[in-house]
Amino acid sequence: MSRSGTYISQASDYQAFIPAPLPPAPPIALEGELQTLLSRADMALARLDGLGHVLPNANLFIAMYVKKEALLSSQIEGTQASLENLFAAELGDTPENINDVEEVVNYIKALNYGLERLREFPMSLRLIREIHELLLAGVRGGNKTPGEFRKSQNWIGPAGSTLKNATFVPPPPHELGKTLGELELYLHRPQTLPVLINCALIHYQFETIHPFLDGNGRLGRLLITFYLHWQRVMEKPLLYLSYYFKKNRQEYYDRLSLARESGDYEQWIKFFLQGVLTTADAAVAMAKNILELQNKHRDLLWQKKISSPHAVGVLERLFYTPYVSVNEVAGHFSMSYPTAAKIVGQLETIGILKEVSGKQRGKRYQYSAYLQLLSEGSGI
Repeated sequence: MSRSGTYISQASDYQAFIPAPLPPAPPIALEGELQTLLSRADMALARLDGLGHVLPNANLFIAMYVKKEALLSSQIEGTQASLENLFAAELGDTPENINDVEEVVNYIKALNYGLERLREFPMSLRLIREIHELLLAGVRGGNKTPGEFRKSQNWIGPAGSTLKNATFVPPPPHELGKTLGELELYLHRPQTLPVLINCALIHYQFETIHPFLDGNGRLGRLLITFYLHWQRVMEKPLLYLSYYFKKNRQEYYDRLSLARESGDYEQWIKFFLQGVLTTADAAVAMAKNILELQNKHRDLLWQKKISSPHAVGVLERLFYTPYVSVNEVAGHFSMSYPTAAKIVGQLETIGILKEVSGKQRGKRYQYSAYLQLLSEGSGI
């Protein structure tokens, strides 16, 4: 067996990869560029985690960031949903691509469930199965035993590929118990490696084992957030690498493959740490831009003399759901329809809201400046 594992010939005339248990032997070489990247990533992560404690509306920011991550992670798997589709569905509309939207909604549910579950339950195979069941409930892949580790061989490759010419074949079913058991033991073993290094290794190992028939990519990305939260490195769930993986998709696959083929974990860890550094810095910048927009539009309300508590409340609400209707505003704030209509009309007049439905009744409004800010550089 090499440093990363070995290919074993199977009875059906194909070769499957059996990963070596973690940690790698010989140990990870924490030196040079890798050491420098680790230090920079640690500092960036600390800045981001600290930001979660000083944001005046941290929960609203986190809720929106979760939606953005869910959308990007689902897009990697081929969904065509957009932020507009997601918010329209929340308002009760049924977009044409409702199935794609439901996959995104499932991702949000799974992420929130996992974070809540970790308050009382450790990282484990049981938790992984629970999250998987939520991810695939009622959506594409829902017929592929959600919440159950696979009992048949899967493989990775272009459309039409077979076990014999696949790009990668993970462990066969009869090896899953052993490889997953070793991964679970590693999660709970006293660690000698830095948390971010372990996080990179755990993500790699999970994707290499590929324990489910569907949803491995989404779940593997969720595990990054769960592990950092469980290790108390990120108290607030603010780090999401889906955009980095999406932007560098081919390199992501190539580096995972190189680690398997050559045992060079270090090159994969460098790629992962660069992702943490880039993503954390971008999240800090995004949070600052959102705060600037929030303050700018609060000041605008004062300047236009429409800064009633209800008007300010509606503006705050827009940072949670930037798509609204008069009925939604009236219901959420327990105000009359005429009062809600007046506030929405005022926000439209000063350019904060924009009517986007083109309807005479049941009009929909969007907070365009905020949506543009969220979409910058992410392709959503």
